[in-house]
Amino acid sequence: MSTLKEEIQEFCRQNNLRLNTNLGQHYLINQHILDCIIDVANLQPSDTVVEIGPGIGVLTRELLRQTANVITIEVDKRITPLLRLFLKINGFEQLPSMIEGDALQTQFPSTPYKIVANIPYHITSPLLRHAFLESAVAPTELTLLIQREVAEKICSTKEGSVLSIMVQLFGTPTLIINVPPKDFLPPPAVDSSVIHIAAHKKPLADAQTIDHVLKLCKHGFSQKRKMLRNTFGSLPNGLQLLEHVNIDPTRRPQTLSVQEWITLAECSAQYTNNKND
Repeated sequence: MSTLKEEIQEFCRQNNLRLNTNLGQHYLINQHILDCIIDVANLQPSDTVVEIGPGIGVLTRELLRQTANVITIEVDKRITPLLRLFLKINGFEQLPSMIEGDALQTQFPSTPYKIVANIPYHITSPLLRHAFLESAVAPTELTLLIQREVAEKICSTKEGSVLSIMVQLFGTPTLIINVPPKDFLPPPAVDSSVIHIAAHKKPLADAQTIDHVLKLCKHGFSQKRKMLRNTFGSLPNGLQLLEHVNIDPTRRPQTLSVQEWITLAECSAQYTNNKND
């Protein structure tokens, strides 16, 4: 019996497919990690799943075994017919809904859905922004295979970042398992990780406050190692804002919790409204 790696290599050879690593095409060849992704995603037959960058369908095959409601989004037009072929070879008569295009420009479903994907690593941050900030309906859960360094940044409870604060506004991230380069074909230059994000029933703040939070975060993290008094000092009423919410101006932005950023944003909005009045 051939291994998953041998199966993928043979399929690519027979179809003259050369993987485009510039598009992040690194196929997972470890069945244990695939099983782990499916396990964590906890899919039900009624679930709708969006998969970004399905490739020839290694993960898609596992998703279809859980639910027939799978939507794939693939930017490489060479791949779509091969995805159909791979799935038909594996006995799937009912194929997923296939969208050819850029996931960052694609409208996600208007009804509840989950995202499960081995995504091109360079789109991690913009994809999360698209899912949470730009979509009419945000996903209820995300299970993603991404670069380990970014996964650790998103899931860190000790050191915040713009990305981790954005994710925490919408859900709870958990790092599930690390994945070495040898578990991919071809191996990427970096380690990878599976993360799971369970979305809150509703975001921690309203849309206007979230917009304020992200603007303040962007400003605060523009000089990550600087004390807040340096970055907020250049904002109108910035130091007064810190004082008003009892945040020590000698702290650095990565030490602030998501709730502290929300409090800052709410206070900042009050300053703006009072000024306009």
